Amino acid sequence: MTSLGALFRRDLRLAISGGGGAMTGVIFFLAVIATVPFGIGPDLNLLSRIGPAILWIGALLSTLLTLDRLFQADREDGTLDLLIMGQMPMPIVVAVKCAALWTAGGLPLVLAAPFLGLFLALEPIAIFATALTLLVGTPAITFIGAVGAAVAVALPRGGLLVSVLVLPLAIPVLIFGVSATYGAVNDPDSFLPPFLILTALTLFFGTIGPLAAGAALKSAAD
Repeated sequence: MTSLGALFRRDLRLAISGGGGAMTGVIFFLAVIATVPFGIGPDLNLLSRIGPAILWIGALLSTLLTLDRLFQADREDGTLDLLIMGQMPMPIVVAVKCAALWTAGGLPLVLAAPFLGLFLALEPIAIFATALTLLVGTPAITFIGAVGAAVAVALPRGGLLVSVLVLPLAIPVLIFGVSATYGAVNDPDSFLPPFLILTALTLFFGTIGPLAAGAALKSAAD
């Protein structure tokens, strides 16, 4: 547990300081949401209707920006080889690194969503539902991204490949996240089914993602 805690703190510190690129995703998210009202125009009704989807798309794209550095920096300085040869199982290592990346990059997106929802003229219930679905759903994107990052870690300029691999798998998370938000706004009774599916997706990818990423990292090291 001490080793895992040290790994989490190290990755969190690197992500916040810029080595992991987490703040790049946060800035991109803020820029996207802040500029959308200028492109849509003064139609507040339209903004409020599409606002949850815009927040979710912005969060998805922002998360994709940070994924290529999940293992790349460790591979460049030799840390990844030490982790693979160490005593900690690689799925646990991957899970800890994903948790650190999400804490540095995903959690700020969730915290910023209610404030940015004001730019999109969202109703209070829509703001709350969007923040809740982002809190539950964005970890799934990080776990999915870990698999793509592990596959592309040995490739030069693998950042684009990570996005290509991750985006199709992340679409169900986007669909159910937006559906749950719209369900809370239009009919509170229809919020729960898509929200439960979103939670199940996060649990599923939280289990499968570290296993698959750990296996891919070991295969790349052989």
